[in-house]
Amino acid sequence: MKNISNQSNANHLAAKNIISLWLSRFFSYLFLITISIACLFSFYILIVNASRSHGELISSFNFLPGTFFFKNLTTLLSDTNIPILRALFNSLLVSTISAAFSTYFSSMTAYGIHVYDFKGKSFAFTFIMVVLMIPTQVPVLGFLQLITKMNLMDSLVPLIIPSIAAPAVFFYMKQYIESIVPLEIVEAARVDGANEFFIFNRIILPIIKPAIAVQAIFSFTFSWNNYFVPALVISSNEKKTIPILIAQLRSADYMKFDLGQVYIMIFVAIIPLMLVYIFLSKYIIQGLTIGSVKG
Repeated sequence: MKNISNQSNANHLAAKNIISLWLSRFFSYLFLITISIACLFSFYILIVNASRSHGELISSFNFLPGTFFFKNLTTLLSDTNIPILRALFNSLLVSTISAAFSTYFSSMTAYGIHVYDFKGKSFAFTFIMVVLMIPTQVPVLGFLQLITKMNLMDSLVPLIIPSIAAPAVFFYMKQYIESIVPLEIVEAARVDGANEFFIFNRIILPIIKPAIAVQAIFSFTFSWNNYFVPALVISSNEKKTIPILIAQLRSADYMKFDLGQVYIMIFVAIIPLMLVYIFLSKYIIQGLTIGSVKG
């Protein structure tokens, strides 16, 4: 009887654990689904507004898509005052190169500070962290004076070159390299005769690829959405980026203002961001998988 009672208690406890686990998973999935719907709802509303005319947008709000999507898109593409395709190319060029520069050189800097022992190592790290705390608006006057002397006003170059120095990316990459890259790998490669650039480019970069993917998404998004610096540097239509065009279209004269064009331009502007995330997300998932296996 005692064995039967113990077996019954064990079965009852196992059943309670199963129910508790099921409820935990149910509410977890429910929470994630709710958050996902809340995030996607804004994109849905953007698509709905992009498919409606200016008159419909200012008169009423509707959850159902309209019939002006392609008309708004055609109007936007045919507007000679709004060079949307050229702006897309400019933003894509600037954002891609900036993301590549910021992730590569920040990773190289983080690798150097992590691997090498040199005089002033602590000062170098502290100095980079101090630069991180300085707002972009503070040195902008000196930056404008510098690029004016270098004849780089109304050029895309000042939007790209400063991305080489990215303290936030450096800090993230340094923390990641310290946690995942053992110094024994570097020492073994040196013993085998590999030079430092070979070690970094062929051994370290593949290891830290997930972190590079994460920072590439952030760097690309920051550069794509950057309005402050391009608004100060760029003046000609053929050099303007997407944020400048959106602000230009939004601040147009009330009689010429078309809210449908604003929404369709915002819709077009977020497509590259979504593609970049979709393309790089597999590396992020791969990094999480590697981390879980090591743990």
